[in-house]
Amino acid sequence: MKPDARDPQDVGSERSEITPTRLFAAFSEERRQHVLTYLAQKPAALHLDDLTEYVALVENRSSDARHQQIIVDLHHRHLPQLRDAGLVRYDDETTLVELAVSPDVIVPYLRLAGHVR
Repeated sequence: MKPDARDPQDVGSERSEITPTRLFAAFSEERRQHVLTYLAQKPAALHLDDLTEYVALVENRSSDARHQQIIVDLHHRHLPQLRDAGLVRYDDETTLVELAVSPDVIVPYLRLAGHVR
């Protein structure tokens, strides 16, 4: 059974369907699940610092040193993978992050992971 991971808002685009392999790889790390959960609740792009603050709070690791580690991890590892999967847009220069798909695409998977009711 193939999951319906098409963005209903993105008709006709070559990136409109996310393969199950990429989708499950994106969801394989809990930190990426936190990122997607937060972005699914936001109607517009936000700065990496805001996203980092959310992840630090959820992970209960809000020290300054830990904050820097989370920024580096998101910037170099998690956001590029989510961008490659077609789930987020991330601009390295402005550090703006936003969902690249409708929240309806990822919310069912976030429910399965226990992040959304």
